[in-house]
Amino acid sequence: MNTVFRVIAVLLLLSLPAVAEQQGIQDELLDRMSGNWVMTGTIGGAQVTHDLVAEWVLGHQYLRFHEVAREVDDEGVPAYESIVFIGWNEALGRYTCLWLDVTGSGAQFPEHTGYAEPAPDELAFVFDTGDDSAIHTTFTYDRESDVWHWIIEIERGAKHSTFARVSLTRQ
Repeated sequence: MNTVFRVIAVLLLLSLPAVAEQQGIQDELLDRMSGNWVMTGTIGGAQVTHDLVAEWVLGHQYLRFHEVAREVDDEGVPAYESIVFIGWNEALGRYTCLWLDVTGSGAQFPEHTGYAEPAPDELAFVFDTGDDSAIHTTFTYDRESDVWHWIIEIERGAKHSTFARVSLTRQ
């Protein structure tokens, strides 16, 4: 009888990591962003092609995407690279996005954290950059074509300008 209890105890302990793993974010929209993508379109007035890999990390708490430009500088270094973390903030009831890239200003600045209210097939992040300005980064999912459309708009006071308009196509 003692052996049976030990076996049951061991089986329960072995199942704990699986239970913990399932407690991550369960989000259909973010699941649709997971995968390998080719990003094409216009950024800052220039035609670009970037590769983007999006995957769940840190116990399925964050969707991380790693974006790398195919365009390179004279030394062969990609013209742009970013690592982005998107998660769900239960306390605030909205998505949170941390954007780290080669511009080098680092995550310590508030403009690297954006927030998006939940909406069907859309993640509309607003990054408050202070001084009556913001960066609006909107991902819209087209279910029929399995394509993400991504627009970045710069807001300075009452003026809005489009900085980027790209599409993500699954590889």
